[in-house]
Amino acid sequence: MNDLSHVYKTLQQNPNTDEMPVLFLGHGSPMNAVTDNAYSRNWRAIGQHLPKPTAILSISAHWITPGQTKVATTQTPETIYDFGGFPQILYEQTYPAPGSPDFAQQTIELVQKTHVLPDERWGLDHGTWSILLQMYPEAQTPVYQLSLDYAKSPQYHFELARELRALRNKGVLIIGSGNMVHNLRALQFEAAPYDWAIEFDKTMTEFIDDGNYQAVVDFQKLGTLSRLAHPTHDHFLPLLYILALMEGDELDYFNDDFDLASISMRSFIGMKR
Repeated sequence: MNDLSHVYKTLQQNPNTDEMPVLFLGHGSPMNAVTDNAYSRNWRAIGQHLPKPTAILSISAHWITPGQTKVATTQTPETIYDFGGFPQILYEQTYPAPGSPDFAQQTIELVQKTHVLPDERWGLDHGTWSILLQMYPEAQTPVYQLSLDYAKSPQYHFELARELRALRNKGVLIIGSGNMVHNLRALQFEAAPYDWAIEFDKTMTEFIDDGNYQAVVDFQKLGTLSRLAHPTHDHFLPLLYILALMEGDELDYFNDDFDLASISMRSFIGMKR
């Protein structure tokens, strides 16, 4: 997997950057929250080297609100266990970070593309807390979430995300939590990744490296390949948010590997140099 030592060096040289980096994180299995592996070690290292955020906005694949876009205004968000059949240790984890009603309201005001609704009940789903438990185990930084309106097109999400850029200048760390390839129906333990998974991951990476973000937005034009990589595209949408938030940023990949044959853990950080 890619070495991020040069990224850490850059962050150390520019600890008080005016614009927060952005992150797309392949979160994979909830067990990564409690497992010491290459993925979680990189999450911890990223958290240790990033500038200290004033708040964290998570756009997680696991908060889907068809027909609506919502922002969590919860003062004290609960840890949500939105999964089943895992070891008891996972259900014993909590992430007691405070919410950020103030930044949630600012987010609502920034978005002009649609009417964003406040949600006072939503907490932190595992797409958020499973990675933050590793990145920021002290759980002191305020965290809030933006939902995904699954009834809307990928283009809609890309355009909406552009309206959130101002948050980066306010110290908000924006994280998109999903997966570049995500097909739970095709999971295989201890198996090599499928050819189609490798091809889709490679194709998206090439588009991103070429700066052709529109081709990433139009991923469904790949037909069968896109349907194999994403039978449902909820885990792909957070990627579009992070790409839309980047403007003049340089990008570095990490965790560029596959888990369970059909999940790409590829992640990246976008930041000004």
